Amino acid sequence: MNRQNVRIALQGIAGNRLRSALTMLGIMIGVGSVILLVAVGNGSAVSIQNSIDSLGTDTLTVFAGGGFFGPGGRSTGAESQQITLTAKDVKNLEKKYNAPDVSALSPVDQDGGVTASHDGSTWTAGSFEGVYPSYASIENEQVRSGSFISEADLQEHAKVVVLGTTAVKSLFGSASDNPIGDQVNFSGTTFTVIGVLKTKGSSSIEKLDTTALIPATTMQDHYTGTSGGYSEIVASATSPTTVDAAKSEITSTLASDHGLTTTEASNDFSVESASTLISASTSSSHTFTVLLGAVAAISLLVGGIGVMNIMLVTVTERTREIGIRKAIGARRSDILGQFLVEAVLLSVLGGVLGIGAGVIGSLFKIVGVQPVIALYSVFLAFGFAILIGLFFGIYPANRAATLRPIDALRYE
Repeated sequence: MNRQNVRIALQGIAGNRLRSALTMLGIMIGVGSVILLVAVGNGSAVSIQNSIDSLGTDTLTVFAGGGFFGPGGRSTGAESQQITLTAKDVKNLEKKYNAPDVSALSPVDQDGGVTASHDGSTWTAGSFEGVYPSYASIENEQVRSGSFISEADLQEHAKVVVLGTTAVKSLFGSASDNPIGDQVNFSGTTFTVIGVLKTKGSSSIEKLDTTALIPATTMQDHYTGTSGGYSEIVASATSPTTVDAAKSEITSTLASDHGLTTTEASNDFSVESASTLISASTSSSHTFTVLLGAVAAISLLVGGIGVMNIMLVTVTERTREIGIRKAIGARRSDILGQFLVEAVLLSVLGGVLGIGAGVIGSLFKIVGVQPVIALYSVFLAFGFAILIGLFFGIYPANRAATLRPIDALRYE
């Protein structure tokens, strides 16, 4: 790329400003789209990662029925008895000799579709759960005001509730209200609010602020009964390094309780760790990001076609100029370089503008996601823009370079 070719290319771009600007716009949109859409995918992954991290890297969850998407139990024998997680399971897991690497656990008893009301305001609980006091430390639930469920509340079957910030906003008009001591009715049973949880935000896994927590004993008394068992058990390992050991201990203990081998246990219950969720979410987010980047790359390809179209027009308009340059001694490589440089410059300038557009766009939330720019996407998009300029500029440049001087001079 010699200086003369650059000078001539810049003169050509400046001589057709509107046309050049529209060509660069196509490249700019393509580069900006790649950077921004990859940033959206990356931001979504970061958001999910943060939500999972907030649950704790040493957390394990036991799901009844073979997993989160399982049937909620298994059928055995002629009676088709539904097997669930029971109070016996909880007691056996609490014994240190059964699960020495489990530091704390809590059953989770859920009742869906419960409607809460307070002074004419109603709210359908996103998650209405009966839990143990240990649930707070396991799930990293922190109380903004008031207190969490105590051991005394659990033993006394107390009608007390701890609310998430969304519940407080829906029932009391503002998430900043302090409803401690107020009465809330949950489908006919009145509870006293003893605590409000700190905001954790939301994720695609679950809505973390739409929860209402009551003692597990109270849940069984008024909603689910004692024979239904628990939908899940949450536990924490003694440290992040003992998660696998704790998972193995829980599996063997519950398999023994249910009269199963560890192989058969997968149809009855499953034990999932935060690392499993992280792995699954990372894989999904990567696929999502790649798809977004691929869609954006198509617009960059369309911009490259625009470069080729403009360069073909430019060659046609400057046919006589090409003839004169060849007549006074310009070589084929000089003409080829002249038009190739112009095509690449259009792509480079459009790419620079695209980077600016992508960076500015990433400052704003898109569909509730704060984009996080991935540095590789900037270099990839810009490099791809240059390659597109080269690729789509070669044919018009070669066409100009192969013109015979006599034919070019005769062109009208």
